[in-house]
Amino acid sequence: MDGRKATLSGGGRLEADFVVMGVGVRPATALARQAGLAMDRGISVNEYLETSAAGIFAAGDVARWPDPHSGERIRVEHWVVAERQGQTAARNILGRRERFDAVPFFWSQHYDVTIRYIGHAEQWDTVTVDGAFETGCTVTYVRAGRHAAVATIGRDKENLEAEVAMERTHG
Repeated sequence: MDGRKATLSGGGRLEADFVVMGVGVRPATALARQAGLAMDRGISVNEYLETSAAGIFAAGDVARWPDPHSGERIRVEHWVVAERQGQTAARNILGRRERFDAVPFFWSQHYDVTIRYIGHAEQWDTVTVDGAFETGCTVTYVRAGRHAAVATIGRDKENLEAEVAMERTHG
């Protein structure tokens, strides 16, 4: 970033008022790969978090599962998602056969600024912004006519309302 211009990896430059940087993790999959488990940018699991080897389960940052809300196979790097998947995997190890169908999300807080994201949108058709980044806003990602994800800054209640709507609509 140079003043108000961001330099892209290909050399192009864009003017920007606001830049968000997301830093993720690279899942440790070497053992799973050596064991012959199916891989897909992480360990591939089914809706019960079971890997391609019957009776072997994976959960957390490393697991890529079929998300019923987006219709895509996704992997989410957030400790609450990992915790919920671990609970579901444990129940399935005990024979429950419970699908993992929680709406994916993440959140972060930087001093008095909260950032929340519900849903999953690697691709979208349109994005709408309601409000201003400085005072609070809601960013809605729409794909194929439905809300794929909602990001909020300083609007926690709106994000929770979006989560409930996604649970009702796509759950």
